[in-house]
Amino acid sequence: MSLAACGSDPETPSTGTSPVASPVASTVVETPSAASGCPGTPPEAGVAPEWTLPGSSGSVAVTGSTDAAAPSVNVTAPFSVAETQVQTLQAGSGPVVADTATVSVCYLGVNGRDGSVFDSSYGSAPVEFPLDGVIPGFQKAIAGQNVGSTVAVAMTSADGYPDGQPAAGIAPGDTLVFAIKILGASS
Repeated sequence: MSLAACGSDPETPSTGTSPVASPVASTVVETPSAASGCPGTPPEAGVAPEWTLPGSSGSVAVTGSTDAAAPSVNVTAPFSVAETQVQTLQAGSGPVVADTATVSVCYLGVNGRDGSVFDSSYGSAPVEFPLDGVIPGFQKAIAGQNVGSTVAVAMTSADGYPDGQPAAGIAPGDTLVFAIKILGASS
């Protein structure tokens, strides 16, 4: 199943089950693309994945976003990993993100169990939140990266939602995959 985020598509869920505990307003140093929001256009067909990961079961192939297109996550379900893995898809040139920074990001969250999108900011405004208020796997993906980077993370249930998030269709034990564009960060 190939999925591309598109916030204007009524079939793309936005359940409010983002990886954040609660958004926080603060001044964030942003890259120029941050002002334009998160692109909602699907990626071009035939673009090669930037990361292919075989899991304990299934596999995932991720293509990061560009300034004009959302990312795509192609899951061979059921996909699961034994340990959280992070891949830098495109390295940014901005400052390094501290593990307690407040960040501005565009992200797409996909459930490895069935390949469904459970949350996405693509096609809408970037999301801003403190890294110390997110699920552990999301923090592991962003902390230590450079602003402007695009990263992907395949996280264990323990680093995501160990007890599940039924409203988002996340069951206990589900591996989650995120494609994240880091637009800005502040300390």
